Amino acid sequence: MKRIFLFLLTNVAVVAVLGLVTSLLGINHYLTAQGINYTSLLVYAFVIGFTGAIISLLMSKTMAKTSMGLHMIDQPRNADEAWIVDTVRRLAAEAKIGMPEVGIYDGAPNAFATGAFKNSALVAVSTGLLQSMTKEEVEGVLGHEVAHVANGDMVTMALMQGVMNTFVVFLSRVIGYAVDGFLRRGSDSNSGPGVGYWITTMVLDILLGFLASIIVAWYSRQREFRADADSARLMGSRRPMVNALKRLQSLQAGELPQGMKAFGITGGLGKLFSTHPPLEERVARLMQQG
Repeated sequence: MKRIFLFLLTNVAVVAVLGLVTSLLGINHYLTAQGINYTSLLVYAFVIGFTGAIISLLMSKTMAKTSMGLHMIDQPRNADEAWIVDTVRRLAAEAKIGMPEVGIYDGAPNAFATGAFKNSALVAVSTGLLQSMTKEEVEGVLGHEVAHVANGDMVTMALMQGVMNTFVVFLSRVIGYAVDGFLRRGSDSNSGPGVGYWITTMVLDILLGFLASIIVAWYSRQREFRADADSARLMGSRRPMVNALKRLQSLQAGELPQGMKAFGITGGLGKLFSTHPPLEERVARLMQQG
């Protein structure tokens, strides 16, 4: 969940900054005296949307390292670190990708993988996960993260986010222009869009962005099922991944780290925004595989 949250947060920030800068510089030429040039607006939305997603993807490793306080294992300091690096190396070779960077961070049981390119990715595990799982279970989790890298999940997430950004930027401005026209009906002003346009656009950027996040989250949940299955394939057995998921179920009652409490979502509407399926569903899906 951490890598997806960081990616989405960076994407929203980048898109917002790009939109503000283009407006201040007056290079959003989709507004004309005759109204909206829809072709120009679509091109503008495409450029803003995909630029935000691509920049977020390229920044993903740096963001993870700085925000999570990772200790990068360049030279293993002990037998446990050596085992983690050797395990990731073996799984990466099995998945036919380049050796990822490996890191450890302090926190509750979790792990993540990120990076724009398959052959220069990053895999990180928490101290909580290492302390609460057996080596076989940790290996299952590492296989899951390596599978994300091998499947190019961060790239496909960026492409999907780019498509969603494009629709958000396009629709918010079309609706904003219509609302502004309604509010200023009867006015002879030709000075360009009024305050109704700008307020509506800003509000819809946020609201439509939330709706887009639901679609991105749905895709992310499908990715998790696939990574679970690929972990079992890389290890030649589904048992390590199943046991790791069951172990996480037993740890669910533990508190989230202080810095992550605000992002804990359980039940109700939160399911729509969840980037991961319920653990029991993941276990059941793995158990159904032959």
